[in-house]
Amino acid sequence: MTNFRDGFVEVNGVKLYYRVAGEGAPAKLICLHGGPGGSCDYLSPLLQLSERVGVEVLLYDQFGCGRSSDPPSDSCYTVEYGVEEVEGVRRALYGDEKVFLLGHSYGGLLAIAYALKYQWNLRGLIVSSGLSSVPLTVKEMRRLISEMPEQTRRVIEKYEVTGEFTHPEYLRAVDEFYSKHLLRLPEMPPDVAKTMEYLQKRRVYSIMNGPNEFTITGTIRDWDQTSRLGEIKVPTLITVGKYDEVTPTVAEVIHRGIPNSTLKVFENSSHMAMWEETEKYLTTIIDFITHVD
Repeated sequence: MTNFRDGFVEVNGVKLYYRVAGEGAPAKLICLHGGPGGSCDYLSPLLQLSERVGVEVLLYDQFGCGRSSDPPSDSCYTVEYGVEEVEGVRRALYGDEKVFLLGHSYGGLLAIAYALKYQWNLRGLIVSSGLSSVPLTVKEMRRLISEMPEQTRRVIEKYEVTGEFTHPEYLRAVDEFYSKHLLRLPEMPPDVAKTMEYLQKRRVYSIMNGPNEFTITGTIRDWDQTSRLGEIKVPTLITVGKYDEVTPTVAEVIHRGIPNSTLKVFENSSHMAMWEETEKYLTTIIDFITHVD
């Protein structure tokens, strides 16, 4: 296990929990977890980057997530608030220094939103199983559901009509989807399980996302910045799993939209390539960071 230091930093009146490894390295990498509403625990493999390339790795729990405190009001549960939080973290910990920014899943969406406003503060952008359009992502997830066994599809459709999103039969069907498209491992790693536990305990996921990954009814449901991707000029790496719930089609849209970006598909992964193909994933990140001027 990679050694790290943890602590809290206050940003916009919110106490944010963070972990940092490789302190003092010349390059800085801020990592944004998914959910929205997860925690930084499941991104723990990224801390290994600090031992293999000259980079300081920072993970943190976003507002209302994990060990961090809640934002001042419910009106803060927005992407825009999250962007200002990312900028606040960068300023508080790194001052005027440019950083690499990696966002996974919803964190990839947040990283894109940050780049659209603050790209001059970035050395490079990494969008890992991320998205530029929630409606497109939901459409793609619905396509994945349509390809599942008929019985599973019927169960999902049945309980979505009645709104019984916590019915045991429905949850079993959702788990079947997750086992194919969220994490294709026989057992859930403890750090991933910890994130899932926080996601269920805190309010962010239900407010911003909804009852599950493919039923997005929260504040991000209409978010779509695809038309603005061409504004992003910093070096950009996009990664995705072949079986990802945020599908390769979504990644291709981002790749086509951001000039001179690079796309990497992990052939044996779904949504968590940092666990499913750890070595290939970390090597891909290292190659990107070391080749940015």
